[in-house]
Amino acid sequence: MILYKADFVPVGIDQAPHLEISREIVRRFHNLYKKKVFIEPAAKISDIPKLNGLDGRKMSKSYNNAIFLSDTEKEIKKKVQSMLTDPQRARRDDPGEPDVCNLFPFHKLYSSKEMQEEIIPACRTAQIGCGDCKLKLVDSMLEGLRPIMEKRHEVIAKPKEVAEILEEGTKKAAKVANATLEQAKASMKL
Repeated sequence: MILYKADFVPVGIDQAPHLEISREIVRRFHNLYKKKVFIEPAAKISDIPKLNGLDGRKMSKSYNNAIFLSDTEKEIKKKVQSMLTDPQRARRDDPGEPDVCNLFPFHKLYSSKEMQEEIIPACRTAQIGCGDCKLKLVDSMLEGLRPIMEKRHEVIAKPKEVAEILEEGTKKAAKVANATLEQAKASMKL
């Protein structure tokens, strides 16, 4: 990222420490060589800085606890139905707490504000169960993901065009990176 002079880097909250290491390296370089070559990139963190996996652990492909854009609607529904919810809510008539439920951050991402405002009190008063909440999430999630999934299908149907775009992007990135590297070498008098 520092080679490409990025002002901001989109990261999840758990990647922010890695970005901070890059920022420290930039500061150290500038201090050592008394020239500003690199931009100190700032983290761009979304309103939902972290989504746990289906099982409540860190979302990871290796844990097999993620929803993928390559999943079918049927697979997404099955995965959402299997999601861990509020651990304190053992029975349907137990009151829930959306703030600790693994499902609710997904509602924040996919469901309308009106639906969220409906779910919160209904969950806290046990008017809806976790199964009901999951069904609402599936509908909202599929509505939000459908355009992305359709675009993905369009893109994978054109592998040659994708390869050309990637090649062109690689050339542009290499040009910026090489110029930055030359500036760094000049600063270091190499």
